[in-house]
Amino acid sequence: MSSRLIGVGVGPGDPELVTVKGVNALRAAEVVVVPVMDTGERGRAEATVLHYVPEEKVVRVVFALNERTDRARREAAWDAAGERVAELLRARGSVAFATIGDPNVYSTFTYLAQTVAELVPGTVVETVPGITAMQDLAARSGAVLTEGTEPLTLVPVTAGAAVLKDALNGPGTVVAYKFGRQAAEVAEALRESGRIEGAVWGSALGLPEESIRPAAELDGAALPYLSTLIAPARRDGGRGGKL
Repeated sequence: MSSRLIGVGVGPGDPELVTVKGVNALRAAEVVVVPVMDTGERGRAEATVLHYVPEEKVVRVVFALNERTDRARREAAWDAAGERVAELLRARGSVAFATIGDPNVYSTFTYLAQTVAELVPGTVVETVPGITAMQDLAARSGAVLTEGTEPLTLVPVTAGAAVLKDALNGPGTVVAYKFGRQAAEVAEALRESGRIEGAVWGSALGLPEESIRPAAELDGAALPYLSTLIAPARRDGGRGGKL
């Protein structure tokens, strides 16, 4: 039988936001891999998984998740992680990889799956969707992501503040991921585009240290790396105005 690698989205941190299908996939797999930083600390994915599967079933695999500049070191960590998961697949046959959010949205699972497919030919790769940070922040803050014909633009601010500025000058709602270390540039872009009113940011959603604030309160201080921003579309046509 073919080996199976299943990327399971476990949401942004609140264990109650893992889907029933996600829980079933985690429990059905022979082993559950969770990514950890090279500092060894427990991450959100691992903490969430441990609500649903016993610790002895969980294998911690290091990704250099705190590495932002040394591409060679980062890719070496991905290669090593791929080798470890390939070993598990050869021995166990069915491996689930837990990732925060959704496995097809800015996830380390993408890199892992590419590596494993080369190391273990014939591996069947599947994904189970997970709730994203933008969905959770929208629910917790009351921000509406889209109405009618509005587009939705998702931007990782690690791509540069200019990308965010272009999106804010366009139509529809703009969501920014990973903007914590560039909070000052994000606040400036929101003010320049006239989009700061009604915008909201959040971090550590569903966790004890959760913080959700109006973007107008951004003062330039650095925020947690995984902070999320929602700048809703301009809506002045009344109910159903964008239909």
